Amino acid sequence: MPEAPAGTLILLEPLVTRLLAPNPSPFTHTGTQTHLVGTTDLAVIDPGPDDPTHLGALLAAIAGRPVTAIVITHHHRDHSPCSRPLAAATRAPIIGAAPVFVDDGSPRADAAFDIDYAPDRVLADGEAVTGEGWTLRALATPGHTSNHLAFALPETGALFSGDHVMGWSTSIVSPPDGDMAAYMASLEKLIGREDRVYYPGHGALIDKPARLVRGLLGHRKQREGQILRLLGDAPSAIPAMTARMYTGLDPRLLPAAERSVLAHLIDLERRGMIARTGERWRGLHADPK
Repeated sequence: MPEAPAGTLILLEPLVTRLLAPNPSPFTHTGTQTHLVGTTDLAVIDPGPDDPTHLGALLAAIAGRPVTAIVITHHHRDHSPCSRPLAAATRAPIIGAAPVFVDDGSPRADAAFDIDYAPDRVLADGEAVTGEGWTLRALATPGHTSNHLAFALPETGALFSGDHVMGWSTSIVSPPDGDMAAYMASLEKLIGREDRVYYPGHGALIDKPARLVRGLLGHRKQREGQILRLLGDAPSAIPAMTARMYTGLDPRLLPAAERSVLAHLIDLERRGMIARTGERWRGLHADPK
């Protein structure tokens, strides 16, 4: 199903509608997808940026129906800030991901944290919020961020995958809050499930989710192999490795690619496969062929 223009409500299935926020960028694709779950009463998943136009479109879509919960997968600025004006307008609680803020002094290539995010209730893995005819069960999927949650809708077999699995690109994993080992483990966790469809935070719906998740795992393992081969030849620094690994990439995305390379390097270092001296990294073992 194609994405509708920003501000246009699209029916995905009887319990789920979707509204695109007007925040396209190299990191958000066409914008953040806000999902409304329910018919009589609603949950609003990832209301998006604090944009008055988007808030107005959301309130028009809600059409006066009670909002049981404003549900947050993670609190990047393209996902959670609109929760506050939406809560003020609907008196609904903000529920979902735990608040986290990490500042290591480095420039962030992905969307910055929403430092004012303050949920009324944090959901742990397996906990749920319910309404008339619907259930949203939290699934801890750390990696893109340490607090990332996906939400299963067992009534229909759908999964709201946030930024963990997207419909247009792989996720940025940006240390220190982003963690490659956790991201890979979360992908493995999804493979063990039987969800029918994913509704991601960015991009079109994913109607063959198991195949895509296996592809994402394979892609990350290929990147890992690239790094080991490069460092098997000679020590190197992240900018040089990234330039060789991501040929033809939009220059605006190079900082994000460097963060994901760093995430791979940290993971490989923890596993005792590489080491670093200052800004340079070197291999400790020959890359298996």
